[in-house]
Amino acid sequence: MHKVIVKTILNQHNGFNLYRGCEHGCIYCDSRSKCYGIEHDFDDIEVKENALELLEEELKKKRKKTMLSTGSMSDPYTLSEQHLKMTRKMLELVYKYGYGIHIQTKSTSILRDLDLLKKINKQTKVRVSITLTTLDENLCKIIEPNVSTTKQRVEVLRLLQEAGIETYVWLSPILPFINDSLDNLRGILEYCKEVKVKGIFCFGFGLTLREGNREYFYQKLDEHFPKLKKEYMKRYGNAYECNSPYHKYLMDYFINFCQKNNIKYNIDELFKELHTLYEDTSYEQLSLF
Repeated sequence: MHKVIVKTILNQHNGFNLYRGCEHGCIYCDSRSKCYGIEHDFDDIEVKENALELLEEELKKKRKKTMLSTGSMSDPYTLSEQHLKMTRKMLELVYKYGYGIHIQTKSTSILRDLDLLKKINKQTKVRVSITLTTLDENLCKIIEPNVSTTKQRVEVLRLLQEAGIETYVWLSPILPFINDSLDNLRGILEYCKEVKVKGIFCFGFGLTLREGNREYFYQKLDEHFPKLKKEYMKRYGNAYECNSPYHKYLMDYFINFCQKNNIKYNIDELFKELHTLYEDTSYEQLSLF
C-alpha cells in the first residue's frame, strides 16, 4: 500500500474511486490493462490520501443532488479498507450532503456499513451491484482468490434486499472453457431470483483481454488450468473480445429467464437507472470503462 495526492476526484458522470489497484487478485481483471495508466504494481493498492477532502469540496459546490458511483475501477471494499475506513468516511459525506450512491463490490465488508447505507437510502437512494461469476466455491477461490465467495455474496444481496436497498448483479466475466456452462448460468440466475435482485448486467458470455491483463490472465491459466492458454491463443489470438463458443445459447437462456422472472437486463436501461436520482432526464450513459 502507498499513498498519493491527487488533483481531482469526481469524473464528469459523478463516478470516483478512492483507491487505484486492487488486492482481490481476480485473474481476469480488466483494470490491470495498461491503457488505464496504472504504473505501480496493481496489487500494491494506491490510496488517494486527499480524496475525501476533494470529494467534500465537490459535494458542497454542486447545485443539484445526484447519484454518485464508486467501484468501477477498484473495489471500494478492497482489503486495505478494513483498517483505512475511507469508504465509510465517504458514505458519511454522502449522507451529510444529501446525495445518493451506487456501490459496486464483491466483498461482504459492505455489511460493516449497513447502518449508514440504511440512513442514506431513507434520505435519498442507495443501489448496490455485486459481481457473481461461478457457483463452484472452489473455482471461485481460484479465479477470485482474495474476496468473498459466491455464497457469501449472495447472502449480502439477501441482507441488502431485506434492508430495502435495491440490488443488482454483474454477471461478468464468464470465462470460456472455465465457467461458461449452462448449469453455472442457471444456478447463478436462480440465486438472483431467490434474493430478488432488480436487474442483472450481462455484457455477453466471455471476457475481454488487453495488454496488461492478458499477460496476467495467461500466467494464471498456466498456474491453475494447464494447457488452456494454448486453446485461448489458438481461438482468440490477440482479440479484445473473447466470447464463449456457447455465447448465443447462453444469452438466449439468460434473456428468457429474465423475461419470465421480471428481472431487468437491458444494459442501457440499467445504467440509466443506477445513475439516476429521482427522475433526472438529463442522464448521459456511462462508458463501460
